[in-house]
Amino acid sequence: MSMDLTGAQWFKSTRSGASKDCVEVAFLNGGHVGVRDSKNPGGPALVFTPVEWDSFTTVVAGGAFNRS
Repeated sequence: MSMDLTGAQWFKSTRSGASKDCVEVAFLNGGHVGVRDSKNPGGPALVFTPVEWDSFTTVVAGGAFNRS
């Protein structure tokens, strides 16, 4: 999916503190969500549909990606 990200309001989690090694998220038109590497703000970004984002956050909240 290609989307114009000019003017997107990117933000990091408040839990990331002062670290530069984070992902940034932007809420986009149509309920889409952009995700990018904070170390490379001019680089590529992933864009998720609302359903994809909801599925992803549900799985993360359920602990599917926890490292033991």
